[in-house]
Amino acid sequence: MPAVIVDCAIYRDGRRIERPEDFSEALDEARDALDAFLWIGLHEPTEAEFDRVRDEFGLHPLAVEDALRAHQRPKLEVYDDSLFVVLKPIVYEPASDTVSTDELMVFVGDSFVVTVRHGEGAPLAAVRRRLESEPKVLKHGPTAVLYAVSDAVVDHYMDVAGELQVDLEELEAQVFAPSGGDSKNTAARIYTFKRQVLEFRRAAGPLAAPMARLSAAGVPFVHEHAQPFFRDVADHLTRANEQVEGLDRLLSDILSAHLAQMGVRQNDDMRKISAWAAMAAVPTMVAGIYGMNFDTMPELHWPWTYPLVVALMGLTVYGLYRLFKRRGWL
Repeated sequence: MPAVIVDCAIYRDGRRIERPEDFSEALDEARDALDAFLWIGLHEPTEAEFDRVRDEFGLHPLAVEDALRAHQRPKLEVYDDSLFVVLKPIVYEPASDTVSTDELMVFVGDSFVVTVRHGEGAPLAAVRRRLESEPKVLKHGPTAVLYAVSDAVVDHYMDVAGELQVDLEELEAQVFAPSGGDSKNTAARIYTFKRQVLEFRRAAGPLAAPMARLSAAGVPFVHEHAQPFFRDVADHLTRANEQVEGLDRLLSDILSAHLAQMGVRQNDDMRKISAWAAMAAVPTMVAGIYGMNFDTMPELHWPWTYPLVVALMGLTVYGLYRLFKRRGWL
């Protein structure tokens, strides 16, 4: 168990009082005191390692199964002895401009909070330190922890949405550059970008319903005065979702514009090829006629026939060139 327990502490009246060696005794101590609770953080526990936690805290088997298997949608489940919340923190890699998701589960009971983290994208040490520096917030008990964790995850959504906005502006500049860039690479980058946005929406979109429930009254194990704080988190989440939806729409428009540009470039290329083919066809046709070796062609015996024919071919080609140039085909 020590390998998976990231931190374990008892908080009384908003202040950390100790790090217990045995969380079973610490839970009994927290339940005996009216103003204390236990917060234990776990990182990727196995089923065997989580069994003791499940038994001591009385966690529901279905919630435990979700916490161990991960790969869950953001949700809120209310059980008899606890509240179960699934969050999906987003990880943005600036070097590769990619978005990935981890998972964070929060069990909230009458005198305890159990956080289960999968992946490296949602370290809670900073959240715990911030809460410990604000005893007035932490004194509200497990609800304060749930709020702080949700707020940290959603605030990071806003940061990642801002990074994606910058990437989209760079992609937009590349697509609408005069040279047009590499068509294959541009199309592949647009498609990859849409995959990143989809990954974001899968994490942030389903979280709207749980935040709406926490913003309303009557949710067990949630402090009665916590609704305004969860409404603030829900508002930030709505802004992040709207921003990402806007990015998705812009990506679709950019993809359409890129495909239209490719079609225009192909039409331009075809016009140029057709113009050059037409200019090449005139001398080819004349040369073909005079290459048939007919004796009944009287002009073959005229001394100026050859220069006249060559001049005629040159003037015709030049006339076609001027025509195509004026119409923008060349």
